[in-house]
Amino acid sequence: MVVTRIAPSPTGDPHVGTAYIALFNHVWARKNGGRFLVRIEDTDRARYVPGAEARILAALRWLGIPYDEGPDIGGPRGPYRQSERLPLYQKHAEELLKRGWAYRAFETPEELERIRKEKGGYDGRARNIPPEEAEERARRGEPHVIRLKVPRPGTTEVRDELRGLVAYDNAEIPDVVLLKSDGYPTYHLANVVDDHLMGVTDVIRAEEWLVSTPIHVLLYRAFGWPVPRFYHMPLLRNPDKTKISKRKSHTSLEWYKAEGFLPEALRNYLALMGFSMPDGREIFTLEELVQAFTWERVSLGGPVFDLEKLRWMNGKYIREVLPLEEVAERAKPFLEAAGCAWPDEAYLRRAVALMRPRFDTLRELPEKAPYLFREDYPFSEKAQEKLQEGLPILQEVRPLLEAQADWGETALEALLRGFAGERGLKLGQVAQPLRAALTGSLETPGLFEIMALLGKERVLSRLAQVLGNRP
Repeated sequence: MVVTRIAPSPTGDPHVGTAYIALFNHVWARKNGGRFLVRIEDTDRARYVPGAEARILAALRWLGIPYDEGPDIGGPRGPYRQSERLPLYQKHAEELLKRGWAYRAFETPEELERIRKEKGGYDGRARNIPPEEAEERARRGEPHVIRLKVPRPGTTEVRDELRGLVAYDNAEIPDVVLLKSDGYPTYHLANVVDDHLMGVTDVIRAEEWLVSTPIHVLLYRAFGWPVPRFYHMPLLRNPDKTKISKRKSHTSLEWYKAEGFLPEALRNYLALMGFSMPDGREIFTLEELVQAFTWERVSLGGPVFDLEKLRWMNGKYIREVLPLEEVAERAKPFLEAAGCAWPDEAYLRRAVALMRPRFDTLRELPEKAPYLFREDYPFSEKAQEKLQEGLPILQEVRPLLEAQADWGETALEALLRGFAGERGLKLGQVAQPLRAALTGSLETPGLFEIMALLGKERVLSRLAQVLGNRP
């Protein structure tokens, strides 16, 4: 059975890069009838952020990337937390000592800093401490770490399923720390131990971890465990081709949710960052992605995360993919947060249908059409100018609208066209001041559709306000 996983660290906002990697882990597991697991790598206590784990899991649920439970490996059933299994890692570090694949190192932080400055990195000097002496010093409680003992000389071969076989000179592989002096494992030890005990068969992660893979292959060899298949996905890039970061791009999944991006659209866009459909389609469901997925169609080029392209895709989902009723329902929290109200569900659906060609995110609906939901809508400078120019015309139009019985779009258009023709005016000379009065803007959907939606009472009330009278 294929088993995949993601292993985020709870050190801040749920990252769009985590979602990108999670998506392909989920897809590959589903493609093969396997399992997709989540592991929380929370051993870096200095960077640990309370509540970050819950936010990561909530973001995955919002995005529609469900994970599975797996075997109990020393803590509660998934998601797994490394901080709950410290004795497990300590036990495996001791096993490596017994097998001759690790050694205890007693340098102080000051000594390590001096070695780094002089040698450019740790030089493995603690390898020369006789094992009996090292064990005695450890029994006496002398602070120390446990390091990997990389075989030298030699080479370590790594097979990346997307890149082929790569050989690393062991002289270039450092004796990394496996267990810190506080008893917490480093990423390398915990990663390999957990992946093995969780039954992970396919490690799908970002290409930045490719440099760590020879260390992990050595650890698998040291324990006598089978090596999983590795797939290192291309990193998401900023428009300037640098690695995506919050300094240059929006990386928090919570930001995209708050801005009114649809999870289906964001998930679809993330899929396009690493994969292309055989027929060239850009809009597809998660189920269609699973069905069509092959590693041969994964590109290794650095995908650029383009916010404008995502906005375009989100707009496509709003206008063409989701049913009108669904868009209206999802827009409600954004409307309510903006202080908007609507008389009934029918009105809301008509308003959304009217505005749907004009907004790309749900948050834009109340921003672009406050006049459909509030009476205290703002006026643009151009709208104010047009309104002042057209006040005499509006004064004449108001009684005609008061007498109008048929409030449908066609009847309203006929009324205003007839009025303009009688006065020798172009329709725009009548419509634009009226548009400004009713919406506070000159950039709106059709005026007659807006008037029909607002209804006679609200139209007359707004005209009364701008004309300085009361209904």
